[in-house]
Amino acid sequence: MFSDPTAAPGPLRPMARHLDRPTPVEALARLRAGNARFASGAGHPGAVPRGGAHRGPFAVVVGCIDARVPVETVFGQRAGAICVVRSAGHVLDRAVLGSVEFAVTDLQVSLVVVLGHDDCRAVAAAREAVRTGRRPAGARQYLIDQIVPAVPAGGSLDRATRSHTVRTVATLRQAGHLQEALAARRLDVAGAIYRLESGHVEML
Repeated sequence: MFSDPTAAPGPLRPMARHLDRPTPVEALARLRAGNARFASGAGHPGAVPRGGAHRGPFAVVVGCIDARVPVETVFGQRAGAICVVRSAGHVLDRAVLGSVEFAVTDLQVSLVVVLGHDDCRAVAAAREAVRTGRRPAGARQYLIDQIVPAVPAGGSLDRATRSHTVRTVATLRQAGHLQEALAARRLDVAGAIYRLESGHVEML
């Protein structure tokens, strides 16, 4: 288990409001507009030109390792616009949480999105573990154990995915080193589900 994310934080470096950084509301609107372009078949703007101006990332997306969910493409963003942190079933551990904190405190992103998706194999495995009482061997057991508390008994895979995503959002909102930015409204944490068939991102 990783350390309690609600623990009191140490000194936090002040965060300046950069003119090229969107507010949390603006960052979410940018992601939603990009996803609308992607889902409609318009694609995404492409990569940052070599040697061109780079304003830095404005959001961090905590997503699953599933190759069917290419995060920058799904949100219609250029390379460099989003920090992407991935683990199976978007499970939080110290490395994932530390990466989110780094993006917020050092890179000054204004939005964290937890992105679940349809047909998540990790959530399905946790759902099976709830049904049978059996856990997989090896390090996979850690992943499943982190998802199981969010899985409703007898519920659908979609319901389990939504529940796990909402729980991950709640955990991030309690993380000690994100509290100052959240309290000052320089940061927001949102949950979403990517629909594989339609390409749409459903905000929770």
